Amino acid sequence: MITLDWIYALCGAMFAGFAMLALGDRSNPQRLGTAAFSGLLAISLLVGDRIGDFGNGVLVLCLVAIGGFKLLGRSHPVTTSDREREALSVTHGNRLFLPALIVPLCALIGTLAYAYTPLGHAGWIEPKRETYVFLAAGVVLALAVVFVWLRPPALAPLNEGRRLFDAIGWAAVLPQMLAALGVVFATAGVGRIIGSFAGSMIADNIWAGVIVYAVGMALFTMIMGNAFAAFPVMAAAIGVPVLIQHDHGNPAVIGAVGMLAGFCGTLITPMAANFNLIPAALLELKDHHGVIRAQAATALLVLFINILIIRLEAFQ
Repeated sequence: MITLDWIYALCGAMFAGFAMLALGDRSNPQRLGTAAFSGLLAISLLVGDRIGDFGNGVLVLCLVAIGGFKLLGRSHPVTTSDREREALSVTHGNRLFLPALIVPLCALIGTLAYAYTPLGHAGWIEPKRETYVFLAAGVVLALAVVFVWLRPPALAPLNEGRRLFDAIGWAAVLPQMLAALGVVFATAGVGRIIGSFAGSMIADNIWAGVIVYAVGMALFTMIMGNAFAAFPVMAAAIGVPVLIQHDHGNPAVIGAVGMLAGFCGTLITPMAANFNLIPAALLELKDHHGVIRAQAATALLVLFINILIIRLEAFQ
Protein backbone atom coordinates (compact mmCIF):
# COMPACT_ATOMS: atom_id res chain seq x y z
CA MET A 1 0.00 0.00 0.00
CA ILE A 2 1.23 3.49 -0.88
CA THR A 3 1.19 5.62 2.28
CA LEU A 4 2.04 9.18 3.16
CA ASP A 5 5.48 7.95 4.20
CA TRP A 6 6.32 7.43 0.54
CA ILE A 7 5.70 11.11 -0.14
CA TYR A 8 7.72 12.12 2.91
CA ALA A 9 10.57 10.01 1.57
CA LEU A 10 10.32 11.65 -1.85
CA CYS A 11 10.37 15.15 -0.34
CA GLY A 12 13.15 14.17 2.06
CA ALA A 13 15.29 12.94 -0.81
CA MET A 14 14.75 16.26 -2.57
CA PHE A 15 15.91 18.26 0.46
CA ALA A 16 18.84 15.91 0.92
CA GLY A 17 19.82 16.70 -2.67
CA PHE A 18 19.51 20.42 -1.93
CA ALA A 19 21.78 19.98 1.09
CA MET A 20 24.50 18.14 -0.83
CA LEU A 21 24.46 20.65 -3.67
CA ALA A 22 24.55 23.58 -1.25
CA LEU A 23 27.46 22.05 0.63
CA GLY A 24 29.49 21.85 -2.55
CA ASP A 25 28.58 25.37 -3.69
CA ARG A 26 31.66 27.41 -2.78
CA SER A 27 30.20 30.51 -4.39
CA ASN A 28 27.82 30.77 -1.43
CA PRO A 29 29.67 32.21 1.61
CA GLN A 30 26.99 30.75 3.90
CA ARG A 31 26.91 27.34 2.30
CA LEU A 32 27.26 25.50 5.62
CA GLY A 33 24.17 27.11 7.13
CA THR A 34 22.24 26.69 3.90
CA ALA A 35 23.20 23.03 3.66
CA ALA A 36 22.36 22.44 7.33
CA PHE A 37 18.91 23.97 6.91
CA SER A 38 18.03 21.70 3.98
CA GLY A 39 19.66 18.74 5.68
CA LEU A 40 17.59 19.17 8.82
CA LEU A 41 14.42 19.29 6.76
CA ALA A 42 15.53 16.10 5.03
CA ILE A 43 16.06 14.41 8.40
CA SER A 44 12.62 15.54 9.57
CA LEU A 45 10.93 14.09 6.50
CA LEU A 46 12.96 10.88 6.27
CA VAL A 47 13.26 9.80 9.91
CA GLY A 48 11.11 12.27 11.85
CA ASP A 49 8.87 9.48 13.16
CA ARG A 50 11.90 7.66 14.57
CA ILE A 51 13.63 10.44 16.49
CA GLY A 52 10.69 11.16 18.79
CA ASP A 53 9.12 14.37 20.03
CA PHE A 54 12.27 15.58 21.77
CA GLY A 55 14.41 14.97 18.70
CA ASN A 56 11.94 16.79 16.46
CA GLY A 57 11.78 19.65 18.95
CA VAL A 58 15.54 20.04 18.89
CA LEU A 59 15.47 19.88 15.10
CA VAL A 60 12.92 22.71 14.93
CA LEU A 61 14.97 24.82 17.33
CA CYS A 62 18.01 24.31 15.10
CA LEU A 63 16.00 25.44 12.07
CA VAL A 64 14.89 28.54 13.98
CA ALA A 65 18.45 29.27 15.04
CA ILE A 66 19.78 29.02 11.49
CA GLY A 67 17.07 31.34 10.19
CA GLY A 68 17.17 33.69 13.18
CA PHE A 69 20.93 34.19 13.08
CA LYS A 70 20.80 34.75 9.31
CA LEU A 71 23.01 31.80 8.49
CA LEU A 72 21.16 31.14 5.24
CA GLY A 73 22.72 32.28 1.99
CA ARG A 74 21.40 32.47 -1.53
CA SER A 75 23.04 30.19 -4.05
CA HIS A 76 23.42 30.87 -7.74
CA PRO A 77 23.50 27.46 -9.43
CA VAL A 78 24.31 27.24 -13.11
CA THR A 79 21.07 27.28 -15.07
CA THR A 80 19.98 28.20 -18.56
CA SER A 81 20.90 31.70 -19.68
CA ASP A 82 18.37 34.33 -20.70
CA ARG A 83 19.30 33.77 -24.33
CA GLU A 84 18.68 30.02 -24.03
CA ARG A 85 15.32 30.61 -22.39
CA GLU A 86 14.28 32.99 -25.13
CA ALA A 87 15.28 30.40 -27.73
CA LEU A 88 13.20 27.73 -25.97
CA SER A 89 10.28 30.15 -25.79
CA VAL A 90 10.46 30.84 -29.52
CA THR A 91 10.76 27.14 -30.36
CA HIS A 92 8.09 25.71 -28.07
CA GLY A 93 5.87 28.67 -27.22
CA ASN A 94 3.15 28.09 -24.64
CA ARG A 95 3.74 24.35 -24.80
CA LEU A 96 6.45 24.93 -22.19
CA PHE A 97 3.63 25.20 -19.63
CA LEU A 98 2.38 21.69 -20.33
CA PRO A 99 4.60 19.96 -17.72
CA ALA A 100 3.31 22.37 -15.07
CA LEU A 101 -0.27 21.48 -16.00
CA ILE A 102 0.43 17.77 -15.68
CA VAL A 103 0.72 18.06 -11.90
CA PRO A 104 -2.79 19.39 -11.06
CA LEU A 105 -4.40 17.33 -13.82
CA CYS A 106 -2.86 14.14 -12.50
CA ALA A 107 -4.00 14.99 -8.97
CA LEU A 108 -7.55 15.78 -10.11
CA ILE A 109 -8.06 12.91 -12.54
CA GLY A 110 -6.32 10.39 -10.30
CA THR A 111 -8.36 11.35 -7.23
CA LEU A 112 -11.66 11.23 -9.09
CA ALA A 113 -10.82 7.95 -10.75
CA TYR A 114 -9.79 6.40 -7.45
CA ALA A 115 -12.94 7.65 -5.71
CA TYR A 116 -15.55 6.86 -8.37
CA THR A 117 -14.26 3.79 -10.20
CA PRO A 118 -13.45 0.22 -9.14
CA LEU A 119 -9.80 1.32 -8.93
CA GLY A 120 -10.50 2.60 -5.43
CA HIS A 121 -11.48 -0.86 -4.21
CA ALA A 122 -8.00 -2.24 -4.91
CA GLY A 123 -6.66 -0.77 -1.68
CA TRP A 124 -3.42 0.43 -3.23
CA ILE A 125 -3.38 3.79 -1.46
CA GLU A 126 -3.76 4.70 2.20
CA PRO A 127 -7.33 5.93 2.85
CA LYS A 128 -7.84 9.72 2.66
CA ARG A 129 -4.36 10.20 1.19
CA GLU A 130 -5.28 9.72 -2.46
CA THR A 131 -4.93 13.36 -3.49
CA TYR A 132 -1.46 13.66 -1.95
CA VAL A 133 -0.30 10.49 -3.67
CA PHE A 134 -1.57 11.55 -7.09
CA LEU A 135 -0.11 15.04 -6.61
CA ALA A 136 3.31 13.50 -5.99
CA ALA A 137 2.80 11.14 -8.92
CA GLY A 138 2.00 14.18 -11.08
CA VAL A 139 5.30 15.78 -10.12
CA VAL A 140 7.24 12.63 -11.03
CA LEU A 141 5.33 12.28 -14.31
CA ALA A 142 5.93 15.95 -15.19
CA LEU A 143 9.67 15.52 -14.58
CA ALA A 144 9.71 12.43 -16.77
CA VAL A 145 7.99 14.33 -19.58
CA VAL A 146 10.47 17.19 -19.27
CA PHE A 147 13.47 14.85 -19.48
CA VAL A 148 12.11 13.01 -22.51
CA TRP A 149 10.99 16.19 -24.27
CA LEU A 150 13.56 18.88 -23.44
CA ARG A 151 16.49 16.70 -22.30
CA PRO A 152 17.83 19.03 -19.58
CA PRO A 153 20.98 18.18 -17.54
CA ALA A 154 20.42 15.48 -14.95
CA LEU A 155 20.73 17.86 -11.99
CA ALA A 156 18.59 20.62 -13.53
CA PRO A 157 15.48 19.90 -11.40
CA LEU A 158 17.48 19.90 -8.18
CA ASN A 159 19.43 23.02 -9.13
CA GLU A 160 16.28 24.93 -10.10
CA GLY A 161 14.49 23.73 -6.99
CA ARG A 162 17.45 24.74 -4.82
CA ARG A 163 17.52 28.18 -6.42
CA LEU A 164 13.82 28.67 -5.70
CA PHE A 165 14.10 27.34 -2.15
CA ASP A 166 17.09 29.58 -1.39
CA ALA A 167 15.16 32.58 -2.70
CA ILE A 168 12.33 31.83 -0.28
CA GLY A 169 14.65 31.04 2.64
CA TRP A 170 13.37 30.40 6.15
CA ALA A 171 9.86 31.53 5.20
CA ALA A 172 9.38 28.21 3.43
CA VAL A 173 8.82 26.41 6.76
CA LEU A 174 6.76 29.15 8.42
CA PRO A 175 3.32 27.79 7.36
CA GLN A 176 4.05 24.40 8.95
CA MET A 177 5.22 25.98 12.19
CA LEU A 178 2.20 28.29 12.36
CA ALA A 179 -0.15 25.37 11.76
CA ALA A 180 1.44 23.63 14.75
CA LEU A 181 1.01 26.82 16.76
CA GLY A 182 -2.70 26.81 16.01
CA VAL A 183 -3.01 23.27 17.36
CA VAL A 184 -1.13 24.29 20.50
CA PHE A 185 -3.43 27.29 21.04
CA ALA A 186 -6.55 25.17 20.60
CA THR A 187 -5.28 22.41 22.90
CA ALA A 188 -4.26 24.92 25.56
CA GLY A 189 -7.80 26.31 25.67
CA VAL A 190 -6.94 29.82 24.53
CA GLY A 191 -10.42 30.15 23.03
CA ARG A 192 -12.09 29.49 26.38
CA ILE A 193 -9.87 32.03 28.10
CA ILE A 194 -10.70 34.70 25.53
CA GLY A 195 -14.39 33.85 25.76
CA SER A 196 -14.46 34.23 29.55
CA PHE A 197 -12.59 37.53 29.31
CA ALA A 198 -14.71 39.04 26.55
CA GLY A 199 -18.06 37.58 27.60
CA SER A 200 -18.85 40.28 30.12
CA MET A 201 -18.07 43.06 27.62
CA ILE A 202 -20.31 41.79 24.84
CA ALA A 203 -23.18 40.29 26.83
CA ASP A 204 -26.54 40.94 25.14
CA ASN A 205 -24.93 43.22 22.54
CA ILE A 206 -24.94 41.53 19.14
CA TRP A 207 -22.98 44.30 17.42
CA ALA A 208 -20.23 44.07 20.02
CA GLY A 209 -20.09 40.30 19.71
CA VAL A 210 -19.86 40.40 15.92
CA ILE A 211 -17.12 43.04 16.00
CA VAL A 212 -15.06 41.16 18.59
CA TYR A 213 -15.48 37.91 16.65
CA ALA A 214 -14.57 39.32 13.22
CA VAL A 215 -11.73 41.55 14.41
CA GLY A 216 -10.47 38.73 16.62
CA MET A 217 -10.39 36.41 13.62
CA ALA A 218 -8.31 38.96 11.71
CA LEU A 219 -5.94 39.58 14.65
CA PHE A 220 -5.37 35.90 15.44
CA THR A 221 -4.81 35.23 11.76
CA MET A 222 -2.16 37.96 11.79
CA ILE A 223 -0.49 36.21 14.73
CA MET A 224 -0.71 32.70 13.30
CA GLY A 225 -0.52 33.56 9.62
CA ASN A 226 -3.40 31.22 8.85
CA ALA A 227 -7.16 31.75 9.21
CA PHE A 228 -7.67 27.99 9.57
CA ALA A 229 -5.49 28.04 12.68
CA ALA A 230 -7.30 31.09 14.08
CA PHE A 231 -10.81 29.75 13.49
CA PRO A 232 -10.89 27.09 16.26
CA VAL A 233 -9.73 29.68 18.79
CA MET A 234 -12.31 32.36 17.95
CA ALA A 235 -15.09 29.86 17.29
CA ALA A 236 -14.60 28.40 20.76
CA ALA A 237 -14.32 31.85 22.32
CA ILE A 238 -17.06 33.89 20.64
CA GLY A 239 -18.52 32.24 17.55
CA VAL A 240 -20.23 29.21 19.07
CA PRO A 241 -21.02 30.13 22.69
CA VAL A 242 -21.99 33.77 22.11
CA LEU A 243 -23.13 34.35 18.53
CA ILE A 244 -24.68 30.94 17.83
CA GLN A 245 -25.86 29.53 21.17
CA HIS A 246 -26.65 32.73 23.07
CA ASP A 247 -27.69 35.09 20.26
CA HIS A 248 -29.08 32.34 17.97
CA GLY A 249 -27.17 33.46 14.89
CA ASN A 250 -27.01 31.53 11.63
CA PRO A 251 -24.05 29.11 11.98
CA ALA A 252 -23.39 28.99 8.22
CA VAL A 253 -23.02 32.77 7.92
CA ILE A 254 -21.02 33.09 11.13
CA GLY A 255 -18.63 30.33 10.13
CA ALA A 256 -18.15 31.19 6.46
CA VAL A 257 -17.94 34.98 6.77
CA GLY A 258 -15.87 34.64 9.92
CA MET A 259 -13.28 32.80 7.86
CA LEU A 260 -13.37 35.65 5.33
CA ALA A 261 -12.71 38.08 8.17
CA GLY A 262 -9.70 35.99 9.10
CA PHE A 263 -8.41 36.15 5.54
CA CYS A 264 -8.38 39.94 5.88
CA GLY A 265 -5.69 39.41 8.50
CA THR A 266 -3.82 37.18 6.07
CA LEU A 267 -3.47 40.11 3.69
CA ILE A 268 -1.67 42.32 6.21
CA THR A 269 0.69 40.05 8.12
CA PRO A 270 4.23 38.90 7.33
CA MET A 271 3.38 35.68 9.17
CA ALA A 272 1.41 34.62 6.09
CA ALA A 273 4.73 34.16 4.37
CA ASN A 274 3.47 32.11 1.45
CA PHE A 275 1.16 34.99 0.44
CA ASN A 276 3.14 38.08 1.38
CA LEU A 277 6.86 37.39 1.82
CA ILE A 278 7.52 34.67 -0.73
CA PRO A 279 6.12 36.69 -3.69
CA ALA A 280 8.26 39.66 -2.65
CA ALA A 281 11.32 37.39 -2.48
CA LEU A 282 10.65 35.70 -5.81
CA LEU A 283 10.02 39.04 -7.54
CA GLU A 284 13.09 40.49 -5.79
CA LEU A 285 11.15 43.53 -4.59
CA LYS A 286 13.23 46.14 -2.78
CA ASP A 287 10.44 46.54 -0.22
CA HIS A 288 10.00 43.13 1.42
CA HIS A 289 6.63 44.27 2.77
CA GLY A 290 5.48 45.86 -0.49
CA VAL A 291 2.78 43.24 -1.01
CA ILE A 292 1.33 43.94 2.44
CA ARG A 293 1.34 47.69 1.89
CA ALA A 294 -0.54 47.25 -1.38
CA GLN A 295 -3.20 45.07 0.26
CA ALA A 296 -3.73 46.84 3.60
CA ALA A 297 -6.49 49.27 2.56
CA THR A 298 -8.43 46.53 0.76
CA ALA A 299 -8.12 44.23 3.77
CA LEU A 300 -9.57 46.81 6.18
CA LEU A 301 -12.44 47.63 3.81
CA VAL A 302 -13.31 43.95 3.32
CA LEU A 303 -13.14 43.36 7.11
CA PHE A 304 -15.66 46.19 7.65
CA ILE A 305 -17.97 44.69 5.01
CA ASN A 306 -17.68 41.24 6.58
CA ILE A 307 -18.76 42.67 9.93
CA LEU A 308 -21.85 44.16 8.28
CA ILE A 309 -22.65 40.87 6.51
CA ILE A 310 -22.45 38.83 9.71
CA ARG A 311 -24.62 41.28 11.64
CA LEU A 312 -27.27 41.77 8.98
CA GLU A 313 -27.45 38.24 7.53
CA ALA A 314 -26.84 36.02 10.54
CA PHE A 315 -29.33 37.78 12.83
CA GLN A 316 -32.43 38.44 10.76
